[in-house]
Amino acid sequence: MVTTHTWTLLITLAGAIVALIVLINSRLKFHPFIALMLVSIVVAVVSGESTEQIAESIEKGAGGILGDVGITLAFGAMLGKLLAASGATDRIARAIIDRAGERSLPWYMAGAAFVIGIPMFFEIGLIVLLPLIFSVAQRLRASGKHTGSPYVLLAAPAIAALATLHGMVPPHPGPLIAVEGLHAGLGTTILIGLVCAIPTVIVAGPLYGRWIAPRLAVDPDRELVAQFTGGASTSTSDRPEESLAQGDDQSSQGDGRSSHQNGVPVGRALAAVLVPAVLMLLRTLGELTLGESSALRHVLDFAGEPVIAMFAGFLFALFVLGYRRGTSPEATRQALTDSIKSVAGILLIIAGGGTFNQVLEDSGIGKAIESVASDAHLNLLVLGWLLALLLSFTTGSATVGIVAATGILTPMAQHMSSVETSLLVVAIGAGSIGLNYVNHAGFWLVKESFGMTLGQATKSHTMIQTMVSVCGLLMALLISVFV
Repeated sequence: MVTTHTWTLLITLAGAIVALIVLINSRLKFHPFIALMLVSIVVAVVSGESTEQIAESIEKGAGGILGDVGITLAFGAMLGKLLAASGATDRIARAIIDRAGERSLPWYMAGAAFVIGIPMFFEIGLIVLLPLIFSVAQRLRASGKHTGSPYVLLAAPAIAALATLHGMVPPHPGPLIAVEGLHAGLGTTILIGLVCAIPTVIVAGPLYGRWIAPRLAVDPDRELVAQFTGGASTSTSDRPEESLAQGDDQSSQGDGRSSHQNGVPVGRALAAVLVPAVLMLLRTLGELTLGESSALRHVLDFAGEPVIAMFAGFLFALFVLGYRRGTSPEATRQALTDSIKSVAGILLIIAGGGTFNQVLEDSGIGKAIESVASDAHLNLLVLGWLLALLLSFTTGSATVGIVAATGILTPMAQHMSSVETSLLVVAIGAGSIGLNYVNHAGFWLVKESFGMTLGQATKSHTMIQTMVSVCGLLMALLISVFV
């Protein structure tokens, strides 16, 4: 039954969302963490919470979500830094690309970005891939076999794969926040996320890239290309393997990574990337096949906990990509310190989002949304996707979109099955990716890296991420029909 009080709470929520958008995007330019904290306190006061309850909501919300996600995110950031600094990700990418022919290069680039995107944020993953994209694009241009921009042809699948994993597949922080908030099964969400991700990447990456590349005259700044490729010119060799080998020896990165002349073995690099995901998936297999009293089940449950899995992956990478390669302990420590600095802002946003979610629950707003949605018979997957899409687009933060949408829909997810909850996680994550425009950092990174005009960046980056968002939702809806 929808009462007057219910509508009052819903109006309060609408005002909170508007306030978030205004504070973050107005001339004040509030940091999302500050905006979330301020709005949360105001919502709590307007909803009638006592001062003691407000303080408890702040502590419980921020502390709870940082305990679940914060440490995992820190280990993920350190793992990503080790992978980048050692050249492991570049070795993986080049090993994949070395096997590609001219026409299949976009598909192999998507595969390389897909593997690299498992532990890395979108922006970091793109920076890692830029030397490879530039060097292979130079080779394509020198061959004269491609019409249009080879840079767009190769960037499109990389953007699609990195964005898809960033928004839809744990252990990325966004989907992981939704998993914890909605109490979804981690392994189930990873499996469903990957099933939804593969066709999504294909459509928004290689297929769209091949269509849009001839229509965009994109040519990055030569000095930037030289910086990322070590000044290597692929025109000096007609043989693809010689060109790529040359780029492998000379490649250097703008994010502080060392050159890859030390040669990290590809198998070791792949293992370092996949350890956390494999441990999480093994836990799910154990839950499906082993009894609760099984000793192996308990071991897999422990090892597959996100924080333990990411810690294990980090320790493995620290040993095989750091100390075993002879990297000095001082350099390794500095690299790890820098990696934590890079995610400090995200940790604060997550804490603010946790507070906002807790206030929605404690004030009764979550129950009010559940009541109205039940009466209106709204599809929760579409509702979650739309909320995350609008919040991400208007605030400029995919993380804000995910944490706010998760908090709003948590009461309704309590009655969903495990698979349905995982599908909701994917739908919310897909929504957070769409309409990535001028208020998103990723948009400007792509635009400036490839020397695009505003219109070109919109037709490529914004369009690719919006296609990823829509395809992700459609895949989640399709799977929901059969469960």
